[in-house]
Amino acid sequence: MNQRYRPITRLGLGGTGLGDMYHTTTDDDARATVDAAWEAGIRYFDTAPHYGAGLSEHRFGQALRRRAREGYTLSTKVGRRLEPHLPGEIAAPFVGALPFKRVLDYSGAGVRRALEDSLQRLALGHVDIAYVHDLSPDALGDAFEHHFAIAAGPGGAFQEMVKMRDEGLIKGWGLGVNTIEPCLRALKLSDPDIFLLAGRYTLMETTPLAELFPLMRSRGAHVVLGGPFNSGFLAGGAHYDYAPASPAQIAHRERLRQVAARHGVDLPAAALQFGMAHPVVAATIPGASSASHLKRNAMLMEIEIPAAFWDELVAQGLVPQEAPLPGRRPVV
Repeated sequence: MNQRYRPITRLGLGGTGLGDMYHTTTDDDARATVDAAWEAGIRYFDTAPHYGAGLSEHRFGQALRRRAREGYTLSTKVGRRLEPHLPGEIAAPFVGALPFKRVLDYSGAGVRRALEDSLQRLALGHVDIAYVHDLSPDALGDAFEHHFAIAAGPGGAFQEMVKMRDEGLIKGWGLGVNTIEPCLRALKLSDPDIFLLAGRYTLMETTPLAELFPLMRSRGAHVVLGGPFNSGFLAGGAHYDYAPASPAQIAHRERLRQVAARHGVDLPAAALQFGMAHPVVAATIPGASSASHLKRNAMLMEIEIPAAFWDELVAQGLVPQEAPLPGRRPVV
């Protein structure tokens, strides 16, 4: 793994739940969740200004300031600055917010300001990794090419991230997105270290195998898998990538469930463990808004899954033959 940043534990804690995604979380519950993560051996934490308009960062800071800074890896995101706004901008899927509104800004000055503001909310001197957040067609729509040109151009976010890494303000950088194309373009245009890719390499979808993961390997880059349950869908939820699941997605999950039932496998455990088998994957970060959710995720990572289960997934075409599988020799 790239040694610019601190090693990452296989299981991390994603910060959407601490930003009141889908439902309200109390400050006490948020702190208990981080404490439970620590007790479970988790030392990688990810947050963003977008999550509750600063709420997630604020709560992580409260919980982590009691810990030795050299004892964990922390990532946050840039690309959105927060400006004062009462009573606070509620932006779905988040139902809570601090008194700020979000302003897109992928300029070099904008991402530096965003990171400095994040450090103040966290009350920490540095973060290990910063991701350029939602620089992706699904988030920006028709404005994607405009914002990407700003980020990748002279004086833009990419140049500034490299500069902040050289200064030691961050140890590594990349993109935090839900789609593959921006990651491919960033690898070809700049020098990112690590990506946070949500929902694209799961038991429901494996599109990064074709081009992105091979390019990452050739460049020495890594990926953190966000959304390993596809917004809770593989854990039994009704949403897939933050939207109601389609009939086709529900049918696919049912096929996975049937195979899991035949082998006595907990499908959420398989979903968490599947992504970690690929050599470019550094960690997976399911969200958790309570200590009980966190403890369950930690337990799922340790459940032993029989090889016959993975074999049947491949035989039924539910997992590609080229996908590395837990307990098997990685693809070279």
